Amino acid sequence: MTKVGIILGSTRPGRNGEAVAKWVYDIASRRSDAEFELVDLLDYNLPHLDEAMPPSMGQYANEHTKQWAAKIAEFDAYIFVTPEYNHSTSGALKNAIDFLYAEWNNKAAGFVSYGSVGGTRAVEHLRLIAAELQIADVRAQVALSLFTDFENFSVFKPGPQHENSLTTVLDQTVTWGKALATVRKAA
Repeated sequence: MTKVGIILGSTRPGRNGEAVAKWVYDIASRRSDAEFELVDLLDYNLPHLDEAMPPSMGQYANEHTKQWAAKIAEFDAYIFVTPEYNHSTSGALKNAIDFLYAEWNNKAAGFVSYGSVGGTRAVEHLRLIAAELQIADVRAQVALSLFTDFENFSVFKPGPQHENSLTTVLDQTVTWGKALATVRKAA
């Protein structure tokens, strides 16, 4: 069965991402074409990148890196739930991504973002990062506005149209995740 990690990319106190990630997980878990798991960066307590060797070498020295690598390696695909901070993704998510290399390769990714303009600029940056890590990102995206999808900028109340958009993201991500399994087996 295809496994998809829903990665909660914010560790900020009072973060909006937790409600968004749970919404993604709740909708995804109704599906029967893949298994979904919510992966919260807070649970991994990753310091600012502290490995001496580049991740592409795969020579992880620290236990927190090994645990993070083992978790990420479990998945065939990912849904990144990202805030937009200063026209990009969160530093915590970028740091977590940068810890690893091979564990991301030849897998698929979809994006759910939120921010003043729906988090679209954060996803633009994540797509560039994904390309470098050999992650195939899907075209569809869910972009949630702090103005229209959050009450008082903090209580998540997504518009009904977003569930259809999320279904498309999930469809594309699961399909690509399955397809790329053959690439990983051939390598």
